[in-house]
Amino acid sequence: MREIALSAVHNLDGLIAWSRRDEWRELFGMLLDRHTGRACADAGISLAELGDMLGDDAMSAIFGAVFEDLLALDLPDGRNLADEYLRRRGWKDSAGTRDYIAALRSAPISLFEVSGIVPGEGMALRDLVHGGDPVRVAEKSGSRGVRQWDRIATRLMHVRGRAMVSGVLLPVDHDTADALLAALRGTRAKTVSKGRAAREREVSAVDAAQGDEGADMAQVGSAPLFTHHWLAAALESMRPRQPPQVTNSDGEPLEFVTVHFPLASGATHGAVREALATVPGLRQETASFWNWVEEPGTSMPTRRRPKAQQFITTMDDGAVVLGNLEMKARRLSLTANSEARAIRGQSLLAGALGGLVRATLVERDDMGQSTTKARQQPPQPSGVPPDVERQVISQALDDHYRRILDEPIPPLGNRSPRSAAKTPKGREKVVAWLKRLENHGARHNPDDPMASYDFGWMWRELGVEGLRR
Repeated sequence: MREIALSAVHNLDGLIAWSRRDEWRELFGMLLDRHTGRACADAGISLAELGDMLGDDAMSAIFGAVFEDLLALDLPDGRNLADEYLRRRGWKDSAGTRDYIAALRSAPISLFEVSGIVPGEGMALRDLVHGGDPVRVAEKSGSRGVRQWDRIATRLMHVRGRAMVSGVLLPVDHDTADALLAALRGTRAKTVSKGRAAREREVSAVDAAQGDEGADMAQVGSAPLFTHHWLAAALESMRPRQPPQVTNSDGEPLEFVTVHFPLASGATHGAVREALATVPGLRQETASFWNWVEEPGTSMPTRRRPKAQQFITTMDDGAVVLGNLEMKARRLSLTANSEARAIRGQSLLAGALGGLVRATLVERDDMGQSTTKARQQPPQPSGVPPDVERQVISQALDDHYRRILDEPIPPLGNRSPRSAAKTPKGREKVVAWLKRLENHGARHNPDDPMASYDFGWMWRELGVEGLRR
């Protein structure tokens, strides 16, 4: 079994050694498969390959999550690893360690929202599965690596009147957390449905005060769901990102192609302009710039590729822009957004220009190359003093977000934040949206002005400051 690191405060060496006994080793392997098998299968990798991909820290977290699940598991014959260890070997441990093991054995894993972080001391955790007020926990190492409104999967325990978390903290991004919560709701619904059917068959009365029973039952055996969602997201983040598929209005892959027409000896700009005046679809904007357009009603039907985004530029009257033509010094250059359009434009212009130009030169730049080049370029210093730059960026963000408060946005069902905040359900969505904004900002480099931007005024402006917890 791989080394398991669970608690820096309590010595669990004896318990871990006990779990390696033959009677528990096989069960650990079965649980390990439940926690990792589906994510590995979806990624097309083995458990052995998983360690090479994620590294030792992530694997220790996985083994720790499985170990904690094993501690909470009651076998059909009533046996439990933690109970058995405490009964037969617990006398060797300190009273504090025994209390910790007992608390860990009964603490269900859940999903928590992080707030009120004091690095190196502690943080507040709000249970997103069971609800309730945030609980302040003492946590030295874990509080250093989290940000405001982060979400983590862990086990919350109370040991000798002190709230603490287990040794396994799985960071979960917001989208993955939403998917996990939906999966847990589905588990709860199935559990409650099965329980109701069984009780109806037994014609037994159900006390209405047990309304939270389904939520507790949903936690039994659900620990692999937490590991699976965290692991699946980690593996997905490591997959090579495919560049977006983008086409023009004709469904052709977007590729910026520039055809250069060097002017022939003796050719004048005036002669070139006269020749271009005879080309259909060219609209002269200035003495040296033309738009090449497909007149309304003459374009081919749009051919949209599945999962592809379309890049379409039009004139004020709706004419689709096929390319641009610019004359500089002794060169005329046509830029089009696909290979096919560049060939079409080259043929069109060559026939009109005749002996005014020499042999053409072609320059290509596809979207993927453009994106890669942009990402490879290191950020350039602005030359502005840091305090001035921070002030300018803060003011720009103020202006940006102040406009957004009155604009419809997709996360709020295409309602504006100010409008959504007027209803209870709308306020819930507004709070979730604001938390995402703050969490995104907190994840920037500390030197980035975005990391220190204060979103507090938006909470006050929208009247939801009381929900900022």
